[in-house]
Amino acid sequence: MRTAIDANRVEVMIPADEIAERVGQLAAQISADYAGKRPVVIGVLKGAWIFLADLVRHLTIPIRSDFVRVTSYGMGTETNGQPKLLLDVVESVTGADVLVVDDILDTGISIAWLLDHLRQKEPASLRLCVLLDKAERRRVPVSGDYVGFSIPDRFVVGYGLDCGEQFRELPFIGHVKGDA
Repeated sequence: MRTAIDANRVEVMIPADEIAERVGQLAAQISADYAGKRPVVIGVLKGAWIFLADLVRHLTIPIRSDFVRVTSYGMGTETNGQPKLLLDVVESVTGADVLVVDDILDTGISIAWLLDHLRQKEPASLRLCVLLDKAERRRVPVSGDYVGFSIPDRFVVGYGLDCGEQFRELPFIGHVKGDA
């Protein structure tokens, strides 16, 4: 069993007001790019649900929504490098414009696997929107089409992101003090 981390050790990296402003900007860009279309917006559970909810409320286009759940972390802070699909889309994405919304683009292993999985379903287009991009950890060449913030190599929590199921409820993005 993982030891709980004291919430006082979580230091703010990106305050809630900056996140809200950037989410609005991303939604405006996505709405413009998908004008006249009705994309299927696919949220990656569990980490992206808060970001996804805020993002879609700012969109000015009609959408369909669905969720997937892919894991390669378990309860730890390091990926095991072996993505596992726990929940697949129910909505048909064949011939559809698809926008995948994820919390963080880190090593790229899981999201590259997921994008390949979705490509096999033959969407008309497939794009990726991530709140956070941690490019220096990338092990697989993948990039976001829409990126909220680029961040340094720190383990982050808050705004849906967790550490052993702690801190998803924080309204900001933070890191545990002492984590380089």
